[in-house]
Amino acid sequence: MARHRKFRTGERVQVYCEWEDQGHRVRGWVWGTVVSVDRRMVEVECEADVYDALGHRPPDRRLWCTHGSRNLRRPDEGEDPGEVPAP
Repeated sequence: MARHRKFRTGERVQVYCEWEDQGHRVRGWVWGTVVSVDRRMVEVECEADVYDALGHRPPDRRLWCTHGSRNLRRPDEGEDPGEVPAP
């Protein structure tokens, strides 16, 4: 299992989630900024309206992920922004 470098506050990232694109709800990668971290979790403020795992839209556009999650990546990880993570 590969070790991942932990995220830092202020870092620009992409989150894989459901979000609104031109009024349509889509599933894909959306840009955001890390606003809070602890030893296990990363809080990201997204640039678009997003939906959490229960289908609710947080008013502050913030989602939480664990460090090393397949749903959270740095832009320099070389993947196509339209690519869907493996199941």
